[in-house]
Amino acid sequence: QVQLVESGGGLVQARGSLRLSCAPSGTIFSINDMAWYRRAPGKQRELVAVIASDGSTRYLDSVKGRFTISRDNTKNTVYLQMNSLKPEDTALYSCNMDIQEVPSGWSWKYWGPGTQVTVSS
Repeated sequence: QVQLVESGGGLVQARGSLRLSCAPSGTIFSINDMAWYRRAPGKQRELVAVIASDGSTRYLDSVKGRFTISRDNTKNTVYLQMNSLKPEDTALYSCNMDIQEVPSGWSWKYWGPGTQVTVSS
């Protein structure tokens, strides 16, 4: 079965930077969208950034200009470069990938366990 694991989270001061990574294990035929979500305490989960297989991207308005999502298709890895971090960015960041495991088979969205990002004032 496919499993995702994130890395790169931690404690950082405001205006600092972090780079998150997410890579899968298991059988993979293709990956469509790769995305990062986050959930802060007491808040709903929100889509932070998504990158399609053709490289097109979409961002949450509040992170535009500060965050950059990218992917390495040879490694099936997605990254989130986070600059100018704010305390409001504090959340559990989770990776999501739309993965097709078998040719002509269904694709399904897989989730990683998440990596904590904490931004201090």
